[in-house]
Amino acid sequence: MISCLTGILTRLQDDRAYLQVGPIEYEILIPSADVEPLGRQVGTETVFHTLFFLQGDGNFFEPALIGFRQSRDKRFFEQFITVKGIGPRTALRALTVPVPEIASAIERRDTRFLTGLKGIGKRTAELIVAELSGKLGAFMETVDPDQPMPPPSSTVRSAVDEDAVVALVALGESRYNAEILLDRARKAYPDLQRPEQLIREMLKLRS
Repeated sequence: MISCLTGILTRLQDDRAYLQVGPIEYEILIPSADVEPLGRQVGTETVFHTLFFLQGDGNFFEPALIGFRQSRDKRFFEQFITVKGIGPRTALRALTVPVPEIASAIERRDTRFLTGLKGIGKRTAELIVAELSGKLGAFMETVDPDQPMPPPSSTVRSAVDEDAVVALVALGESRYNAEILLDRARKAYPDLQRPEQLIREMLKLRS
């Protein structure tokens, strides 16, 4: 299973990105909301958090990868497709706005907002609210790599701080975001002495 890919983003075409990883170029389906920010990353090293699925009808199937800029968006997508009638293709088309906006609409049971998403009708919007409201608080606000923010501290990290950063990177966060979360956690709780304490606070800030 391919859960994450890092390579050079060579180009975008409609609803897909092309990522060069060594001698292999991967075609990755992407949400509409990611097209604009990814356009600014063409030619640079880019990370995609990926899901594998089979697309096709009853007679022919072909493998496909869906890719997200943030691990948060991948986790949201995995919950989104648990709703009856929403498969990977439908869910991907629906992500026309950032995940926190969709999660917020679901939490406030705003079916009118949801019917404004591509491919989501009134009945489906009601099902989404019925099945997911109350479960998506963690997706309503998070660190977004495309938003302006102060750079991480340039000071040398202690062993405790570095362990906390490495742990978040292992969970799918970019190192840049992990360092930002560390700086925020340190500012709020300067006396924490153990990596697990820092990691817990960093995860709270991420969610």
